[in-house]
Formats: sequence, structure tokens, C-alpha cells
Amino acid sequence: MALCGVCSTPNLPNLQVLRNSSIGLKRNSSLWQPTSSFSAKPVKFHCSSSLKPLSSDVEEIDEDVQNSPSVSVEDGSAHVKQFMWSDFKILDRVSIGHGGRADELVFEAIVQVPDSPLFNQGVVLRKLNTTRAQKRGRRAIEVLKKLVRRRLLYHSYSMQVHGYISNTLSDDPYSFTLVHGCHGSFSIRHWLQQSDWLPTLEATLALDEESFRRVGDDTTGGPAVSRQLRLIRILMRDILIGVNYLHSHGLAHTELRLENVHISPVDRHIKVGILGNAADFYGDGASSSSAYSTMDRRQMMIAFDMRCVGFMMAKMVLQELMDPLVFAKLKSFLAKGNDPSSLREFFVTILNPNSESGNTGIQILDRNWGAGWHLLSSLIATRPSKRISCLDALKHPFLCGPRWRVSPSMDIIRWGLGSTAVKISEEYIYRMPQRQRLAHFIGLMEMLNPYPKPNCWLELLPGRWRLLYSTGRHIGLTLRQPSTRALIGSVHLTIAQASKASNMSLSFASDIGFTAITSKDWPHNKSGATGKLQTISQFRLVAGKRLYLKEEKKNIGKFSMGEPDAEEGLAEKLETEKWKKVVPFKEFPSSLPVAKLVSGEIEVTMNMNDRIESPETVIGEVRNQIPQEMFDLSKLVCGTYIDSRLLVLRCVNGSALLFTRSSLDHKSM
Repeated sequence: MALCGVCSTPNLPNLQVLRNSSIGLKRNSSLWQPTSSFSAKPVKFHCSSSLKPLSSDVEEIDEDVQNSPSVSVEDGSAHVKQFMWSDFKILDRVSIGHGGRADELVFEAIVQVPDSPLFNQGVVLRKLNTTRAQKRGRRAIEVLKKLVRRRLLYHSYSMQVHGYISNTLSDDPYSFTLVHGCHGSFSIRHWLQQSDWLPTLEATLALDEESFRRVGDDTTGGPAVSRQLRLIRILMRDILIGVNYLHSHGLAHTELRLENVHISPVDRHIKVGILGNAADFYGDGASSSSAYSTMDRRQMMIAFDMRCVGFMMAKMVLQELMDPLVFAKLKSFLAKGNDPSSLREFFVTILNPNSESGNTGIQILDRNWGAGWHLLSSLIATRPSKRISCLDALKHPFLCGPRWRVSPSMDIIRWGLGSTAVKISEEYIYRMPQRQRLAHFIGLMEMLNPYPKPNCWLELLPGRWRLLYSTGRHIGLTLRQPSTRALIGSVHLTIAQASKASNMSLSFASDIGFTAITSKDWPHNKSGATGKLQTISQFRLVAGKRLYLKEEKKNIGKFSMGEPDAEEGLAEKLETEKWKKVVPFKEFPSSLPVAKLVSGEIEVTMNMNDRIESPETVIGEVRNQIPQEMFDLSKLVCGTYIDSRLLVLRCVNGSALLFTRSSLDHKSM
């Protein structure tokens, strides 16, 4: 893709431009007739270069850039093509989906030069009218100069720019007119806005078994969830390869959006734009004076691109995010300091559960033990240093089909265990096999706890946690026939730092929402008197150990509801060859480090929005349905597992409480 020269286009006062639309343009046919003015002397354009060498390879590429203060278009590349306006037949409509801006004039044309390899092919003419737009054009020339030695990848993953149009100085010598590829005239955003985008895009890309094998899949067809997952793998891998190509050459894209990324049905590759806003990792200025600041600049620019890729992935998977209002909620969720690892809790709350696309997107991200949620949260992590790189993302299990054997990291193994436990708890089938499986997964999570020291817990504990499951009591209604019925809502545990003076002091607040059914029969809409029960207590966090003693099995059987068998199965599981490579110890340990909780005084309050006859019976029924530890917080003795998403607390009777992190503004959603 050669980007070159800049010259003016004819004045177009009668042209009515409708951007990003397929509506035809009214034009005067005589306006586009070639005149003698098009054969005037070629115009030279010089643009300054701010590139610095990154390696010996780049020094060879940019040798002429460093030897002179300016880069001439004419001595740039042998692949540059200079066009005349008479070489094109201008079509009567603008280009669809090529990201036209207010400072650009974008329209389609057909090359009419018989000797040209582009003869009878559609192209896009992009006239850049303002100073800022002209800078993008100059920058695109510099990027082409930098990447000229690897033109094959450049053509595959960047929008192909064929050249420029040359005019006389009397027309408009200060504007660019770039000639670049049409690529089917659809950006990914325009594809996703089609009602039948999935089968149409599959047909356009001519996906076959060989295409799916390239992403590690060995099947074709199937339900919409499987088909969309395969297509997303193909698109995401192509985008990541193109972005990694730029990053490996010291460039950041800085404008990765669905409307700037195009799909070419010719070579079936994703085009990441014309790179007019690509930025150098090692630019001029004070920031490049030291190695540290240069590395920090590089890391920040890569992290910015990866965050943009994450937003693109989210919109491709969850179609509701194409709505600007829903996408604004996501950005607000992240801006308020919520951790991206709790995105699933957020999306389940705001998305319509009856929406077909919403269910499909959540199912896609839930597959492979929630690998999609892990990749998405890694792409848009709050800290730039925590965001995943292109190469690591390409090796992520979510983007690798079942035919590829991927060795997951310890972080992904923990994520998979937690996701499986969450999915089982959401099924609300708490028979003995389900309880044993949940106890088994919770035990494995505790063995692989990434943060055993209390100092790490102080950073992760504060926040709002929703109770998912208790190994000691069935949460919710049972087969009992109580005199006063109570319907339990959400049960949250809010943890905050108690005071700045004591770093190890924490405040625990248990909030239990419920609805008291005062009528004899259950109402159809389950309406009744709503209330809230809150328990507050102060805790001190100290280091401790949890002992695994064989003698305990005789005493805790009545509390564990299948936990003794799960612990015995856990020991057998850890002795297998597969888990020996994962766990940090060779045999089942006798103890594990935990964060011990030392409780203080407890304060209990209850608020009812409506008056009821016997509030004490309502409280009794609520206490029967909720683990006792959520009322008497002093029975919480230690924390055995924590990460940015899940929390496991152990109680005095040996049972475990599983929590998931909830958003800070959960009520408003």
C-alpha cells in the first residue's frame, strides 16, 4: 500500500455529501470531465518526520528520513502511484462505512486506466480538507515509509492505499486526495448493524472447514452460539495479528474502533485502517529523555490499543453494546472504579434476559469455564500494566479452538474453577451431587489462593460482595410450610476500611433484603411488605493458618453437608499427575495460610417499608433461610480465598460462604 503525494482536487461546490450513507449524490456530469489543467506540473509535497530508530532494521528503513529534515513524496517508494482525475469514473454515492469525518470528503470511484492493475476496480477517494486532516495524511506517508520492508503484512492488515491525485497549484494546493481500497465498503460496525449479519458475513468471507481449522476448530455449522463464537475467533485473531504487527514496529494505532476496521472479502482479512493517526512509541520530546519514561510511554500506548480492542470484542459479542446508551453504562461502570472482572455480574443486571442476542453473547463468554470473561477483563483492565498483550491474547483459550492444546496459566485455572462454582450455584439445584461438586471446587480454589498474606487482602477486600452459596445451609425457600412467608432478595456483604489510623481494621455490613408475604396464599406477582435487615461489626485482620486434621471429619459431618467426602476427594485429586504440575506443593498440606478475622461488637437493625402485625416472626423466617453467619458476623473466622472477583469466608462451624463482587452502584442498575 503506497501512500504518496498530495495535490488538490477540483472545487466541488455543487456536490452534496451525505456521509456514511448509501443515498446517491447529485452532481454535474460536466464537472468531472478532464481538462488541460490536470496535466500541469506535478506538485511536490514535503512533510517533516519525527521518527526515531528502534533497531538496526528500522535504521535501514528510515535511513533517508534521518539524513534529511523532510521526507519527499517523490523519493518515498517505488510503489507510489500518481493518478489524474481523468483516471476515474466518479460514482454517484458516497462510500459506505469508511469512517468519513467532517474534515473529509469521501466518495467512490472506478479506475478507468486500461494499463493499470486496478482497471475497472472500485476505489475510495478521500479528500482531506483541514490542517488536522492533512496531518493524518502526512502521518500515513511516514507510517508507510516505516513499514515498507514488510509490505505483505502491511497489505494484509492495513487498508490498502494505492496513491494520490495530482492537480495544478491553482485549484487547492493544500489538500490531500488519497486513493485507497474499497474493501467491500463495509466496516465491522456496519456488518453488525445488519439484521442477518451472521449468515451474510459467513457467506462474504466464504468460511469453510479450512477457515475454522486455522482457529483450532474442527466443526462447521451448529447452533448460533457456536457459529458466532467461531466467527468472533476469526475476527479477533485477525485484529490482534494486525495490531501486533504495528506494535512490533514501534507504532500504536490509537484509533481502533469498529467503524475504522474493515473486512475485505478479497483476501478475507481485517483491515485496521489507513494508519493516519498511528503514533510512535519513541517520539521526540522530554518524555524520551530517559529509558524509564520511554518504556512507560510504550507501555501506555500499547495498553490504550488493547483497551480499544477489548471494547471492540465486547460489542461483537454483546450486540446490546451497539446501543450508545448501553455502552455509556459500561463506560460509567468502569469510570466509577469497578473492577472489570465483575463484568458478568454487571451485564446480567443491565441486559434484557429475554433478548436473544444478549443470551447468546453471555453464553459465548461463559463457554470454556468463562474464558471469554477472563479475556475481556484482561483487555480492559483498570491498570494499564495489567492489560494483556497481543501475543498473550492470541494464546488465550477463548481464541483457541478445541483442536489446539493450550497450557493455561495459573490465573486462568483459578478463573475456570471460580466460574464453574458460580455457574453451579446459579442453577439453584442443591442436591447432594451439586453440593459435593461446589464444596470440591471451593476447596480447590482455597488450595490455589493467590493472596495468602493479610496485606494483599486489605487491598482486595473493600467493596460490595453478593452472597452466592453456603456449604452449611440451603439459601432461600425450602419445602417447609411456615406460618409467615418471606421471600429473600439479594444478600450483600459490604466491606470498608474502618479508619485510617488502623490499617488492619475493617467494617463489615451485612444487608439482607426480603419481602414478607402477609396474605394466606402466594400472590402471583410475589408482592408484599418489603424490608431490610442489616448487621454491622468491626473486624481486625491478622495472619493465621487453617489446619487440615483427619480427626475433624468425625465431628464436622453434621455441618459440612458433604464436605468431608469432598475433602477426601480433593486429596485424591491433588495426587494425580495433572494437578501435581499445577499446585504449589507435592502432597496434601496439613495447613494453609489464611487471613484471620477478629470480630468486635455487633449492631443489628431492621427497617420495614410497610407495617406488619408480627415482625418477630418475619425475622425468624428470614433467619431460617439465610446462613446464621450473615446475622452473627462474629462467626466468620477467616478468609481462605480472594481475587478481584470472588471471595470465600470460612465460619466457626467449618462451612464456607462464597461471594461474588458486585458493582458499587448495584442498586441503581
